Amino acid sequence: MTTQWRVEGTFFEACTCKGACPCLFGGDPTEGTCDALVAWHIDQGNMDDLALDGLNLAMALHTPGNMTAGDWKIVVYIDSRASQQQHDALVQIFGGSVGGHPATLAGFVGEILGVESVPMRYDIDGRHHQLDVGELAGASLKAIEGQDGEAVTISGHPVAVAPGNTGTVAQSDHVSHRGYGLDWHFSGRTALYSAFQYQAA
Repeated sequence: MTTQWRVEGTFFEACTCKGACPCLFGGDPTEGTCDALVAWHIDQGNMDDLALDGLNLAMALHTPGNMTAGDWKIVVYIDSRASQQQHDALVQIFGGSVGGHPATLAGFVGEILGVESVPMRYDIDGRHHQLDVGELAGASLKAIEGQDGEAVTISGHPVAVAPGNTGTVAQSDHVSHRGYGLDWHFSGRTALYSAFQYQAA
């Protein structure tokens, strides 16, 4: 029997690229390599009859060059409020083993350095997003202001974490991670957030 699942909510990505991130268009990172923190807040979700509402998941990520070339190294963080069943469901969904768009993303991963259950908080206040991942990682980002104070948006980019959704271009106030050989702290770099919807294919 095929597993039925769906998750939807809000995600962000914040990386070391300067200016408009070329990775979104299949180009090389501005710094040669790319370090990023990516996070998802699930507003509504389920795997079969198991509810996943309100849970968070994040990944620290390093790519040695062009993102489309793969060989990503990642660390996965799962909300400690998740039960063991919910934890396992999130690992399956975001690890790509049950299909959907996460399976496409998982195809670029060369090495999973670790999977940890940690206290997580993802707050959204208008155009400001903030994430705390225990004592290990965190990010704060805010949408950049466009013409007439409107948000700057991007859609249809070929390397999309959340295909089919319009992303809001942001800038990081700070992004940090430590552990597993991925130790960094930066600010004033590229970020993006949008809605996301993933489901079983």
